[in-house]
Amino acid sequence: MEIGLISDTHGFLDPRVFRCFENVDEIWHAGDFGTLEIAEQLAEFKPLKGVYGNIDDVTIREIYPEDLRFQCENLDVWITHIAGRPGRYDPRVRKILKSDPPDVLICGHSHILHVETDSHFGEMQYLNPGAAGHQGFHQMRTLLKFRLDNGTLDKIRVIELGVRGRSPKTKN
Repeated sequence: MEIGLISDTHGFLDPRVFRCFENVDEIWHAGDFGTLEIAEQLAEFKPLKGVYGNIDDVTIREIYPEDLRFQCENLDVWITHIAGRPGRYDPRVRKILKSDPPDVLICGHSHILHVETDSHFGEMQYLNPGAAGHQGFHQMRTLLKFRLDNGTLDKIRVIELGVRGRSPKTKN
């Protein structure tokens, strides 16, 4: 199964996302959609799993949960917006990790692209795709693509959408 991972769109969806995610089976959004329209556009394009982020309003929070935990290709996946990072997890997340760590932890919030294996929690894969929108301090807007296959996560690819604050040029 091929997954496209995006986070922190903050109300801006770069049209190149559709080309970048053309061949994925599902899109996973790790929070801070910014507007319901972003979620709707992604869901119309591909099956969408997502969580709300700290900037998302009540409309998004009624549709998407704070935490989404599910099985995919024999992997236990947990998506939450605010998780912290390996070695510095949010206290709420750390408590859950100590009692029931997933195989894959996906988050957003920091706007910092980060992929790491956390051996403190049984070789858990930690994925933060960075930020795909223009809001925040990040310099480069990023996405991740990866493959899940019968208990294995591999072929992780970073996609750069361009410098924050610059939208793609369109032809009239």
